Amino acid sequence: MQTAISQATSSQKQLSTEKTGFRVLGAISFAHFLNDMIQSLILSIYPLLKANFSLSFAEIGLITLTYQITASILQPVVGLYTDKHPKPYSLAIGMCFTLLGLLTLSMAPSFGLLLVAAALVGTGSSIFHPESSRVARMASGGRHGLAQSIFQVGGNAGSSMGPLLAAWIIIPHGQTSIAWFSLAALLAIAVLWQIGNWYKQQGRVAKSKTAKAHQVYVALPRKKVLFSIGVLLVLVFSKYFYMASLSSYFTFYLIDRFHLSVQSAQVHLFVFLFAVAAGTMLGGPIGDRVGRKLVIWVSILGVAPFTLMLPYANLFWTGILTVIIGVILASAFSAILVFAQELVPGKVGTVSGLFFGFAFGMGGIGAAALGKLADLTDIHFVYQVCSFLPLIGLLAAFLPNLDAHRQKAPAV
Repeated sequence: MQTAISQATSSQKQLSTEKTGFRVLGAISFAHFLNDMIQSLILSIYPLLKANFSLSFAEIGLITLTYQITASILQPVVGLYTDKHPKPYSLAIGMCFTLLGLLTLSMAPSFGLLLVAAALVGTGSSIFHPESSRVARMASGGRHGLAQSIFQVGGNAGSSMGPLLAAWIIIPHGQTSIAWFSLAALLAIAVLWQIGNWYKQQGRVAKSKTAKAHQVYVALPRKKVLFSIGVLLVLVFSKYFYMASLSSYFTFYLIDRFHLSVQSAQVHLFVFLFAVAAGTMLGGPIGDRVGRKLVIWVSILGVAPFTLMLPYANLFWTGILTVIIGVILASAFSAILVFAQELVPGKVGTVSGLFFGFAFGMGGIGAAALGKLADLTDIHFVYQVCSFLPLIGLLAAFLPNLDAHRQKAPAV
């Protein structure tokens, strides 16, 4: 046992000294930018779709639910399969589904085809996220939190662009102008094909190194691992349920409460999503330095005072608070994902698929549930209810201290 742990520790040191592949991380982050920019267009054109198809808030939520649930159900399956059978070019293939969804959305004449388009984009996302997360870890050089943050900041930056592009291009020119964004999907396919070439060259070597490097964590009891995964999933629930209230309904909230135009409301949504992108870059590298448990604790629970104030703020302070909320809350996911990957070593695709899928699912269920609540009450009441969700962050106290466990392991 002592020899095995010593070898694992040696492998960890060797991996940590390898050069971080910033070119690969930059490429996969750029592909994530394009992927999530396309996806965010669906959320950003809700006011247009609501007017064109006379949709209720519940139907708006159903579009999000269709997209999110499609991604949620398939992502763990994709991750589990590719852990055993790596598919370097699946990233480019997944983007083809997104391209088809975009074109369908631009020409959809009915609510039913809107749902089909959302499902196609969700399918593309389900293939993209588990494998791209694996690529980020392979290129990390041992700096796993930093790598995940670089990867995820691309996605969040892309999401923040959706509202602006919708306000500048789609809202003025109508639903058919969505087809122009197929050029972004084609660019993403080209980038992902090149990443697939790099991924194929790495083969099983990088996967073997990663698995060996994390054998130091195997001493954790199975029940403790499962309990900790459950706690992390509950924290993801609180984060993404709250995020759904802002990403899906913030424009409606601003229009209803402060009588803003659609374009002005989209700009406010962009500011929030840009803050999310900025916050994403903080969580990973800070977690590498001070420990992921502390980052998770601060990111989820620390945002509660600001969410509790938001429903009662004027327009100026609403803008300030949403920036603070976006930065703090977004820093959690990189730390949560790497924490989970270290709990279950050697299963990067499965863990990434589970957590990305669960996050998407919670976002979709949250959008549908909150849309129904808004129909039954009003949009302001939705934000009053959601303001309490970050208090669930108290559960972070039950997570094990993996850094302490790693330090103790060689003495076994």
